[in-house]
Amino acid sequence: MLNCTNPLLYMEVKTISKNYKLNDEIREKEIRVVAEDGSMVGILSSKEALKIAEERDLDLVMISPAANPPVCKIMDFGKFIYEQSKRDKEAKKKQKVISIKEIRLSPTIEEHDITIKANNARKFLQDEDKVKVTVRFRGREADYSYIGHRILDSFVNKLQDVCVVEKPAKLEGRNMILILAPKKA
Repeated sequence: MLNCTNPLLYMEVKTISKNYKLNDEIREKEIRVVAEDGSMVGILSSKEALKIAEERDLDLVMISPAANPPVCKIMDFGKFIYEQSKRDKEAKKKQKVISIKEIRLSPTIEEHDITIKANNARKFLQDEDKVKVTVRFRGREADYSYIGHRILDSFVNKLQDVCVVEKPAKLEGRNMILILAPKKA
């Protein structure tokens, strides 16, 4: 006797749905049918097309429901979904995620400290990351924004060989922000 409370007996099956209509779900009177090799079969009724697909042990899949008449293809749907998921994974691997690293400076920073922070930014830029350089002003320091411009200019001069200024220095509230991007080789 089977124990129905055993969770291993009822394994959850993921439903594969990419919003394609399959076989009996296709209710249109006339459809344009394409064979599994890509050749045109012609315009048939959905029952005739389904019969042809069943004779070949394949599925009838609606590819383009917006066309007039809708286009359906005779194919192995499981294989189609598998290949499509493989292509999606390949495309995802090839994507390059660009992250933004932030470096904070103050208006009273010394030249040596700017050099150290610029060297850190150089490492980020060589790793193909963007760098957001922020000068934070406190209290009355915001009145002397020209000091922030001078600091950011010095910072950019130390990195000119590896970066381009993507967004020039701009005062936003109490922060002056500059965004640097790596130079294309």
